[in-house]
Amino acid sequence: AKWWGQKRIDYALYCPDALTAFPTVALPHLFHASYWESTDVVSFLLRQVMRHDNSSILELDGKEVSVFTPSKPREKWQRKRTHVKLRNVTANHRINDALANEDGPQVLTGRFMYGPLDMVTLTGEKVDVHIMTQPPSGEWLYLDTLVTNNSGRVSYTIPESHRLGVGVYPIKMVVRGDHTFADSYITVLPKGTEFVVFSIDGSFAASVSIMGSDPKVRAGAVDVVRHWQDLGYLIIYVTGRPDMQKQRVVAWLAQHNFPHGVVSFCDGLVHDPLRHKANFLKLLISELHLRVHAAYGSTKDVAVYSAISLSPMQIYIVGRPTKKLQQQCQFITDGYAAHLAQLKYSHRARPARNTATRMALRKGSFGLPGQGDFLRSRNHLLRTISAQPSGPSHRHERTQSQADGEQRGQRSMSMAAGCWGRAMTGRLEPGAATGSK
Repeated sequence: AKWWGQKRIDYALYCPDALTAFPTVALPHLFHASYWESTDVVSFLLRQVMRHDNSSILELDGKEVSVFTPSKPREKWQRKRTHVKLRNVTANHRINDALANEDGPQVLTGRFMYGPLDMVTLTGEKVDVHIMTQPPSGEWLYLDTLVTNNSGRVSYTIPESHRLGVGVYPIKMVVRGDHTFADSYITVLPKGTEFVVFSIDGSFAASVSIMGSDPKVRAGAVDVVRHWQDLGYLIIYVTGRPDMQKQRVVAWLAQHNFPHGVVSFCDGLVHDPLRHKANFLKLLISELHLRVHAAYGSTKDVAVYSAISLSPMQIYIVGRPTKKLQQQCQFITDGYAAHLAQLKYSHRARPARNTATRMALRKGSFGLPGQGDFLRSRNHLLRTISAQPSGPSHRHERTQSQADGEQRGQRSMSMAAGCWGRAMTGRLEPGAATGSK
């Protein structure tokens, strides 16, 4: 704050449509000649000051984040064939983001797979469950050791002795045999908590990127999500993508500094992803007694949100208005920036009612292990950075030119697994920080 006060610093990069026709090998030279690179002096200074690459969990309130060290040493595999099966394949483990009530069951589920498209299943092997009970500076607590079933899955119900109160808690499951791991969160909420739901593909992606691996973000999308987070709402992201893409999608959300929230994926490839979205939201409303305040998506999501009894005034759709849906939702035709201005000056964007929940919900952006390596390993020439002073409402943010975002607003994102870039995998060694590879 002493360096630049309360003013926001923006670096906007305008990319005309004609540039997409250029060969990709020529683009770095074009952009380097005209614009700052993200590895410039300013970016270097920001990285030194913010220190956001040094830990697996974001630092809050100036507290140091405890470094995770596996509680159990590596052991031989339980099954002889496992060593052969895992040769030359990388881990693609994932844990579902969990939601629970204070007085209800608190269940964690994970799946442990290796190789692209989940070619190898980790069966009959030990997995250690750890949780940070007092984030962000608390110690990692070892809970139990599980054994994966024939589909590589584990399920664990947190016992009464370790029942969690309202809050957001980091979870880490470590494979005993090679110390690869998966990260996630469990969010414990009181009944009546209000949330805002966003469809990732429909709401955020403005195009397929030039490199084919980093979909652009619609201009102002991050600001809208952050606005709802600052008002105290739980943020929930839903997608019809299979959970095998979780690491890639979460890394993409983290790369663009989207506010932290619960991310819901389909359990593998499903024939009707829209039904999966609707069933997930119905579960939150009926069993966890949460209340949806607003919902964002594309035209295909109108049926999903109508199925959970949302009124047209609560459904915001990005895309070209159609007569068929005109009476069923609110169309965002002028971009997210104009929509955000309307929210701020209308009564629809009231603060969330549950004060206790607002205090407990995690503020800030995604910050998962390996994120620093992910950002450093990508081509930054097409990236723009907007930085603000640190604080609850001042965080790093990716922005795109408004003109560019609106011109590409109608393009859909490729469903190919590769469009999210490389999956992040990690391997833990005793005494090594998870984010310092």
